[in-house]
Amino acid sequence: MNTRMIWAVARSIVIASSLLMATTPGYAATENADERRDARDTKQDSRQDSRKEKVNCKAANQKNNAACRQDKRDTKQEGRQDSRDVRTGDVPK
Repeated sequence: MNTRMIWAVARSIVIASSLLMATTPGYAATENADERRDARDTKQDSRQDSRKEKVNCKAANQKNNAACRQDKRDTKQEGRQDSRDVRTGDVPK
């Protein structure tokens, strides 16, 4: 009877530990997906902001078209960097 109990406990431990090991990668994958989604949203927001900036620049006739385009590029580049920062965890979401 003792041997059966020991084997039952051993099997229970093996099953419990394998279940714990199986859930860890799933959590990491979910974490990565959340980071990618947040980074993508940040980048998309910067694209919309850069479009608005260019339209406002042209409407106000502040600069020539080339300068407005450069401002748009700079804004998009800043958004890309913000996206990288979100992805690496340098900036809070």
